[in-house]
Amino acid sequence: MKKALLSVTFILALFTAQAQSSRSPMEDMVNAIRTDRVVDMVKYFDNFVPITINNNQQIYSHNQAQVVLQDFFDKNSARDFVIMDNGSPDNTSKFLIGSFTEPNGTKYSVYILMKTKTGDYMLQELRLNKEN
Repeated sequence: MKKALLSVTFILALFTAQAQSSRSPMEDMVNAIRTDRVVDMVKYFDNFVPITINNNQQIYSHNQAQVVLQDFFDKNSARDFVIMDNGSPDNTSKFLIGSFTEPNGTKYSVYILMKTKTGDYMLQELRLNKEN
């Protein structure tokens, strides 16, 4: 019985890990925003990351970008994320346009641009702007 339980647990863990690894980079980014988990975004950060928050664009180092986004999501918890448009204009880039609503009703528009660099998708631009 213990062997059977151990085997089932191992198989479930394997399927869970495989399902998580089969998500696209854009799905990872959306899921990270939905769950306020900046740590899940970091793997897609390049050495420098352009981030626009409320129409204020800055280019941050990898570590600075993590701190800035963590601060943003600590103050602006994303709920009800809606994808409005997404696509891949060419073989090297993907974009997503969406919005999320905070629990207090404040809405933010979201724009994500990712491009391939040495075979992996990297975040090229992230915009988080409060809607009027």
